[in-house]
Amino acid sequence: MITKKFYLKNNDEVIKILGPQDIYLKEMEKEFKVSIFVNHNKENESASLTIKGKQRNVDKTVNMLEYMLKKYYEKILKPAEDQEQKRQEEEEKPDKNSIYRTEFGEIIKAKTENQKNYIKTILENDIVISIGPAGTGKTFLASTVALRLLKEKKIRKIVVTRPIVESGERLGFLPGDIDDKVNPYLRPVYDTFYNLLGPEKFQIYKEEEIIETVPLAYMRGRTLENSFIILDEAQNTTTAQMKMFLTRMGNNSKIVITGDITQIDIKEKEISGLITSMEILKEIKEIKVVKLDTSDIVRHPIVAKIVTAYEKWEER
Repeated sequence: MITKKFYLKNNDEVIKILGPQDIYLKEMEKEFKVSIFVNHNKENESASLTIKGKQRNVDKTVNMLEYMLKKYYEKILKPAEDQEQKRQEEEEKPDKNSIYRTEFGEIIKAKTENQKNYIKTILENDIVISIGPAGTGKTFLASTVALRLLKEKKIRKIVVTRPIVESGERLGFLPGDIDDKVNPYLRPVYDTFYNLLGPEKFQIYKEEEIIETVPLAYMRGRTLENSFIILDEAQNTTTAQMKMFLTRMGNNSKIVITGDITQIDIKEKEISGLITSMEILKEIKEIKVVKLDTSDIVRHPIVAKIVTAYEKWEER
């Protein structure tokens, strides 16, 4: 266990980092498994944070604090009127390939023709099944489209769900409440929304249940209306689970199902709910299937080579 100090120089920094009723600090304590103690200096409205925990967790917490401050100052350095003028100019000349502008000003675009088709298919249809290897943007692009529709007020809620299936490792008993237990499985989903919204706005959306992340088992019995629903890692569903999920759809909702059929972790691989769904539902013209491949991988360039190498090895 180690202890590190982090200093906030003024009241604006304190408000930005702590959040209302210290909510952002509490989230970081839970997320990074550390303890954070706040010492306020009322004379100059500054504060010092004492962070205790394992070396790696403390370092991650400090990095997050530095990142939040950096983004805060980047946002306020440029005069507000310049920002507004730039925004108006960009809205007047929209890029037809852009999907969404993140909280950090980054424009998210499709990078391949398959990805452009994927986005177009989502926008034009209510149920889309996306199949492809890791790194092709299946979940990321679906989440981005969901945020765009939320911003345009075409939906009211985003729900992202995953089957809770261990991928080779035995995680054993996980202490804590339900959020603690499923956090390792939903972590990739959180990372996606951190990149798009930033940790603060994502936390607010979670608390207000505008964005909900939930294990697939907790979807039973629900009907979701005015929602954008993403089923991630669908290759690890059973046929019964897939039927249950698809029948959660209510009025004015969209469903996107994503999966990689080369990475099935359930025991009976041949009865993956993702694979059987494509056979069962093939006559329903309103359900579209989009297939992405190694040419659509947008992670480090070597990832595409790794996926291709494994595909060749598995075909032997």
